[in-house]
Amino acid sequence: MPDRNATRSPWPRRLRRLIISVLAAVILLPLAAILLFRFVPPQATPLMAIRLLQGHGWERAWVPRERISSALAASVIAAEDNLFCRQSFGFDVDALRGEVEAWRRGDRPRGASTITMQTAKNLLLWPGRDPLRKAIEAWLTPQLALAWPRQRVLEVYLNIVEFGPGIYGAEAAARRFFGKPAAALSPREAALLAAVLPSPLTWSAAEPGPYVRQRAAVIERRVGQLGSLLDCAW
Repeated sequence: MPDRNATRSPWPRRLRRLIISVLAAVILLPLAAILLFRFVPPQATPLMAIRLLQGHGWERAWVPRERISSALAASVIAAEDNLFCRQSFGFDVDALRGEVEAWRRGDRPRGASTITMQTAKNLLLWPGRDPLRKAIEAWLTPQLALAWPRQRVLEVYLNIVEFGPGIYGAEAAARRFFGKPAAALSPREAALLAAVLPSPLTWSAAEPGPYVRQRAAVIERRVGQLGSLLDCAW
């Protein structure tokens, strides 16, 4: 009698192994990168490569947090994520709940991205609002929040975030727009840099229009109001 196992195709077993390998890579490789960048400065990000291909150039210079103005750290928190120093897993739960309610009403969500979420996106993912990227971002955010202290999250974010076309990080932005190192930024200059973050390809900290100037003024006032909510900003 013929052995059925001898004639069985090996493809199902190979397919299972392939699926397991892909899933393991999806889970373990980002975690390995997160653990690595907890201590090692990232030299490039997917966004930097994409912008370079788009012809925007590449200006960046990593500096430790001690060489970034505390005014910029405070301004970014005031502009982007007031509760950054209080979040446990990198999410603003109340904002996310509001997003879900807006979606149920059929309204356009206003966005609930935190600094930790933006760091995960800028460090490891591509730009855009597609559901796949948002799902991966949500998966990576708590890993980043648990593996890194808040000051490291802020330090990496301020070194890789896009402040203008092809301009990444506080040091490159401060020297390009204000002719000084990031450590010497004034509160007003810091607020201008924070003000352009939602649309760095459109708005300019060096030549701010009325909206950016108004937004920077609001950020400056908010910095003075946040008090202990800024206690992790250096």
